[in-house]
Amino acid sequence: MFEIVKSVSFCYGHRILNYVGPCQHLHGHNAKVDVMLASDTLDERGMVMDFGDVKRVIKRWVDETLDHTLLLSKNDPLVPVFEEQKEKFYLMDENPTAENIAKLIFEFAVEQGFPVTSVTLWESDSSFARYSVS
Repeated sequence: MFEIVKSVSFCYGHRILNYVGPCQHLHGHNAKVDVMLASDTLDERGMVMDFGDVKRVIKRWVDETLDHTLLLSKNDPLVPVFEEQKEKFYLMDENPTAENIAKLIFEFAVEQGFPVTSVTLWESDSSFARYSVS
């Protein structure tokens, strides 16, 4: 099995609902995401996939959708306030935890036809969450 990893960095804000502790309040992260792709075979160039192609698609989507954006649960009671203030936010079906953000990026990569096997979201230098195929 051949594997490659492309990393992309971005900044986001969020808060976690149904949580008691500092993360229940609005706060931000400088995140790094590692997208792992794998294949049993290589293409005619000897690659799983061109790093530039992965960067072009994943980074563009992350920059346009998640970077400098407040990630909120669709059930967050503050959504109407941010709508009224015309703030930039992205609604997630689930709580915007590192685990669910990793899954969101994984699902986007799959939709693009990438042979993704895992997405790791580094929320800080010492903490990450990973979503992968079973």
